[in-house]
Amino acid sequence: MIVRILGEGQLDLAEEHLDELNILDEQVSDAVAAGDEAGFARALSRMLARARALGEPVQADRLSASDLILPSPDSSLAEVALLLGDEGLIPG
Repeated sequence: MIVRILGEGQLDLAEEHLDELNILDEQVSDAVAAGDEAGFARALSRMLARARALGEPVQADRLSASDLILPSPDSSLAEVALLLGDEGLIPG
C-alpha cells in the first residue's frame, strides 16, 4: 500500500503493518478528542516515525495514487481534527 506523509512524499508499506499503525492512529485520535496538545504531538510523532521505519520510500519519479494520507509532522491538533473520520486517519 502507498502511504503519503504530507510534505514528505510517499512510502510503500506492507499491509501487514496496518494493525500497528491503527493502534498509533487511535492514540492520535484520542488525543485530538481530548484536546491534549502535548499528547497529540507525541502520538503523531510516533505514528509518523513508525510509518517511516516500516515503509520504503517511493522514488520521486514514480507517480502512484496514495492509499492513505497522513498529516505532516508540523500539523496542528486543529488541522488533524478536520482530517479525522469516524475511523481516524487510517480506516480499518
